[in-house]
Amino acid sequence: MTGSGKSLILNHQPVVMRIDIITVLPELLESPLRHSIIKRATDKSLVEIHLHDLREYGFGKHRQVDDYTYGNDAGMVLMIEPVDKCISALKNQRHYDEVIYTSPDGELFDQPMANTMSLHENIIILCGHYKGIDQRIRDCLITKEISIGNYVLTGGELAAAVIVDGIVRLIPGVLSDETSALSDSFQDKLLSPPVYTRPAEYKGMKVPDVLTSGNFKLIDAWKEKQAWERTKKLRPELLNDKEKNDE
Repeated sequence: MTGSGKSLILNHQPVVMRIDIITVLPELLESPLRHSIIKRATDKSLVEIHLHDLREYGFGKHRQVDDYTYGNDAGMVLMIEPVDKCISALKNQRHYDEVIYTSPDGELFDQPMANTMSLHENIIILCGHYKGIDQRIRDCLITKEISIGNYVLTGGELAAAVIVDGIVRLIPGVLSDETSALSDSFQDKLLSPPVYTRPAEYKGMKVPDVLTSGNFKLIDAWKEKQAWERTKKLRPELLNDKEKNDE
């Protein structure tokens, strides 16, 4: 436990990264962050993830953290004071590289962003909820706004889980084969080539001969060609972006 946050690890060994997530529904994040790759990372003390219930900074008997909007718009908005108190409490303990807000109008989360953020030491993620958050939070407390797609979710908890997963898996030592993350789709603005496993033939469907040839030079050339062809067919806009970046 750290402050009012709920820690998902119980050790105190040095870590590579610390992620603090501020939310009104911490229970939504309990399961996604306790299993699979993220659990492996926390078990290895490569990352600490702490959940902070914003209602612990709320007002009155019901720990209110939201209110009606000025201007008579529909929906409730997270108030600035509880958010400011929570972020300030965290900042009093350490420096943060980013204070992130999950928002549908933020910068689209992609692989290059995940690569960059995986090098950070400490980050805060504020989960949006209800109609949104008081604009003053965005103006004064947030350093980066991130969207995971052009659609609206009930809250930012699922977006936070996606961001954490995308970042944590890139930390050295998290994946069993550290090179596997480097061959993921989008790492070079290309989709991954097709992959196969045993048996080499099933119901007349064969694995491409080149993959069983043992000639790694030919295999690498085949993979590169397949990556380009799949990207051109399925996500041609990625090739346009790649060409722009290569200029």
